[in-house]
Amino acid sequence: MSGAEQRGRRNTELGEEPLGDRLPTLVAEPPGPRSLEMGERLGEVESRNVTFLGPEFPVFWSEARGANVRDVDGNVYVDLTGAFGVAAAGHAHPRIVAALEAQSARLVHGMGDVHPPEGKLAFLEHLGALVPWSEPRTVLASSGSEAVEVALKTALLATGRSGVVAFTGGYHGLTLGALSTTAREDFRAPFLPRLPRDVSFAPFPDSLRFGESAGRAALDALDRILAELEERGTPPGAILVEPIQGRAGVRVPPRGFLGEVARRARDAEALLVFDEIFTGFGRTGSIFAFEEEGVVPDLLCLGKAMGGGLPLSACVGPREVMDAWPPSAGEALHTSTFLGHPLACASASAFLDVMEEEALPERARLEGDRFRSRLRDELEACPWVGEVRGRGLFLGVELIHTGADAEGEGRDEASSPRPRPWAGAGAHLATRLLRRGLLVLPAGDRGEVVELTPPLTIDRRQLDWAGSVLVEEIHQLRR
Repeated sequence: MSGAEQRGRRNTELGEEPLGDRLPTLVAEPPGPRSLEMGERLGEVESRNVTFLGPEFPVFWSEARGANVRDVDGNVYVDLTGAFGVAAAGHAHPRIVAALEAQSARLVHGMGDVHPPEGKLAFLEHLGALVPWSEPRTVLASSGSEAVEVALKTALLATGRSGVVAFTGGYHGLTLGALSTTAREDFRAPFLPRLPRDVSFAPFPDSLRFGESAGRAALDALDRILAELEERGTPPGAILVEPIQGRAGVRVPPRGFLGEVARRARDAEALLVFDEIFTGFGRTGSIFAFEEEGVVPDLLCLGKAMGGGLPLSACVGPREVMDAWPPSAGEALHTSTFLGHPLACASASAFLDVMEEEALPERARLEGDRFRSRLRDELEACPWVGEVRGRGLFLGVELIHTGADAEGEGRDEASSPRPRPWAGAGAHLATRLLRRGLLVLPAGDRGEVVELTPPLTIDRRQLDWAGSVLVEEIHQLRR
């Protein structure tokens, strides 16, 4: 019996409902005294730039299972963050925990690019059976940022061109190469002197503000950018896009948009790179979000859920693209000490088994459709809800200014005011929900979106309870 199963049995023997499928129980108003005390201690040892510390945030986690998190004060929460989407199979899934326990008894660390652990091969073969190419090749890494770095390097090797076209709202990580393709100016500005300058940003469709014309306008802008780069003699080597933008606030492009981007990438002889670090492995109702569009990229960046809770990422592509990298002669051009880490590969292999055997993509599609429809129905009359959007269990609720507050933001072709993002409303709502026992994250460039990415295994009772509390608190935001 795994450690997680033993803890669950102890809870049952004590008369408690096992952690995992529980509704919240709060024994101290969050953040409780231990969380506040730990926050003070953390401020003495960690860079002040890393963790936001305040009187109402954060809580310190001590244990998690399924869709429940317990903090150091004993409060139990329902988790609609999935820990940044990592816990797609739920926190501490027994099968993943058992795989980790078994692996840790045999081999904790290997030499991934010298004397590889056997688990690296098993995982790569399993992953290769899921991607859309007959002869895939993969570079493993630890973080999503590094997977993007590998993709950018691959595009340069394959095309001989360093230029990249990315999209406004895109978030691809904070290492220097990935940061150059991340559109957030607050992240970019302090490091501009160190960033590559050959990145252009095309607009990502914003249907809330520009309606049905959003996709067409974005493609026209992309055409202009590609034409200008061609004129200057600097055509791009890669077009990098998230099939659904995550940190920008779960922004879903109109149908057909990704296909048109793919056609333009082919015409420009650039590689099409899909960043599915957030959307991959069932989150949107299919194993990969690009499947919904019938578009196959040239390179695929993966991470988050893939590791089953451990740090693991990958850049995957067909052999004809990935063979732009030279064969190793004893030194790899891109590697790292923890490449193909045995524990991460064991965890990831177990997660892939769980994803397939428990039909997590289908579960995300069915529960996500039901939950999104409910939120749309119950929030339709709320004037400060601009849009409930998403796919599968990857959802966002955008909050907007209303009435006189919304004036002065320009007008669309129908001369109606464009909704103005309610800056900070997502963070404010996240704090209110924390006190109700519900964990959510803010998103959007201005913190105007509440992002919902629960474990795909979340119990329907928990999801229904979370929906009721979320709707209630949103309606109360201006009261």
